[in-house]
Amino acid sequence: MKPLSRSIRFGLLGTFAALMIATRFHHFGDVLHLPDASMALFFLGGLYLRGHLPFLGLLALAVGVDWAAVELAGVSDFCVTPAYAFLLPAYAVLWYGGRAWAPRMSPDWRGLSGAWLVALVCASLSFAISNGAFYWLGGRYPQPEWSQYLARVWQWGPLFVRTTLIYVASALLVHSLVLVAGRHRAIGA
Repeated sequence: MKPLSRSIRFGLLGTFAALMIATRFHHFGDVLHLPDASMALFFLGGLYLRGHLPFLGLLALAVGVDWAAVELAGVSDFCVTPAYAFLLPAYAVLWYGGRAWAPRMSPDWRGLSGAWLVALVCASLSFAISNGAFYWLGGRYPQPEWSQYLARVWQWGPLFVRTTLIYVASALLVHSLVLVAGRHRAIGA
């Protein structure tokens, strides 16, 4: 896939930022609560935006949203431990996985399904990094052990990975629809 125009990249970055704020900070209450889209947004950012600065911008936004949730909105700080720093490599796996797939992203089912499979691998690895760091280095479990850790991975891993893949699949569906609409517009013109 060739790089997007500057205006489209800025539009996507703004859309990604709005989605991150809306899903990471649950200020609308339980009625409108959507699962956190951050993992998917980092993968899609790598796929479509590619650069290092947008990655750092989304990372800063994620930290800012978490800070506002804890400090201003009174959300529990249970997940804010020394392991929080491992979100950097966890999100980098997603971003740079998407970035690595971007040149291979073709406008057919192979390109789109390949992107989804890369997202599956990256989301699994990202979850393993963030969850493993939280469990082993976060200080919340005084006597960590492998059996408890594996039970928690089995409990939470599929949920996080599935949520990421649903968001990525939705974005790839929109991507296909835009391509189809563009083709029909070109044929009718």
